Amino acid sequence: MTTSFQSLGLSEARIERLQTLGFEKPTDVQAQAIPMLLQGRDVVGQSQTGTGKTAAFSLPILEQIDAEVPAVQALILTPTRELAQQIAQAVIEFCDDRSMRVLTVCGGQSMERQTRSLQRGVQIVVGTPGRVLDLLDRQKLQLESVSWVVLDEADEMLSMGFIEDVKKILTSAPAERKTACFSATMPRAIQALVKQFMRSPTNIQVAQPKSAPTEIEQRVYKVPRGWSKLNALQPILEFEDPEAALIFVRTKRSAAEVTQKLQAAGHSVDEYHGDLKQSQRERLVQRFRKHQVRMVVATDIAARGLDVENLSHVINYDLPDNPESYIHRIGRTGRAGKTGTAISLSQYADRRMIREIERRSRQTLDVRPIPDRAQVEAQRLEKLQAQVQEALAGERMASFLPIVRELGIEYDPQAIAAAALQMFYDQTRPNWVETDAPKPERPKPKPRTNRKPNQSVTPK
Repeated sequence: MTTSFQSLGLSEARIERLQTLGFEKPTDVQAQAIPMLLQGRDVVGQSQTGTGKTAAFSLPILEQIDAEVPAVQALILTPTRELAQQIAQAVIEFCDDRSMRVLTVCGGQSMERQTRSLQRGVQIVVGTPGRVLDLLDRQKLQLESVSWVVLDEADEMLSMGFIEDVKKILTSAPAERKTACFSATMPRAIQALVKQFMRSPTNIQVAQPKSAPTEIEQRVYKVPRGWSKLNALQPILEFEDPEAALIFVRTKRSAAEVTQKLQAAGHSVDEYHGDLKQSQRERLVQRFRKHQVRMVVATDIAARGLDVENLSHVINYDLPDNPESYIHRIGRTGRAGKTGTAISLSQYADRRMIREIERRSRQTLDVRPIPDRAQVEAQRLEKLQAQVQEALAGERMASFLPIVRELGIEYDPQAIAAAALQMFYDQTRPNWVETDAPKPERPKPKPRTNRKPNQSVTPK
């Protein structure tokens, strides 16, 4: 029997609003969480991004918030400003009551403006732990009327060092409240947090892959000592030739560096980060979906707002911190019965994580050296041959036959064809082949001394 929103206990007005927004049936996490939250139960949900958990906690909150009361009644904590903005926008869309006010409080924004909004009265606050705690310390944010607290992406707040701030905020909130915690993974620190601050919570878990999907080819390219990953990435991209790739990096700074380097080398690539305006993010997503840009570089956090089908490659420029995140990342490709490819760059320090990934994914990864120039050139020639065969089967070729006949008076037809191929080949030659081919760094020579063996040096 298919679960419907009507069966979850939502009001008719809310259901009509969902239908207007194009929501047809609840996701697994929504079907499990919404009834429990409407009953006033604390909920711990383990689910990945893209499962619909924002609606899972937003809809019950909106059902029970009183828009007539100009006091903060719900507090939603997230690890990043971007995610806070996305959640706030979703809450606004789920609610068609214009008297309901939702405020985003994050660093990098005007505290004075946020303070003025709080003074005018808001019902729902969505924010990052640092700014929320700052407003609490300044006594600008009052939590005495809060009846809902949501921790979204709790594991990310832990990894970003916010867990102590979260504890202080939870301590400041009324004890008689409903609390929901959603997290992709459940490390021990999050389990301890749940035990300390939640009351007999209902645990829900959306099915997650126990191993990496078999339809995804997984390859690891070993970056030799002395090579930079930035230069090693370029021959890998030339060899793999991805149609649509998501490149994961650890930091925003790395995202900017990788994007700049690849663009300089002639690759079709752009960066997806939290500082982009909503309109800019939407344009980038549309360009990516239409294959107007072939690769997007993003951190784990930023990529949570980037959902694109038909990815041919997921590239781990930086390996994640745990095998679960690896499986989650590569699960973005190889969907709907299609095959996908997962590429990881591995340095010597990553060898333990590679073993953990193999153990957790129950698969042996294909470890390879960085493709050398001969391999890349052979791959490009093979691709060129396929393009020529495709052109021979097309109709536009007839437009160029008069040129061939004229040149054929003086030159051999095979030489003409070879010259045309050479011109095309040289024009599409990647910049790195000429300028940035990675070279191992030579060890620096040890400083020369006049000491004899076993001779000590007395400091002056």
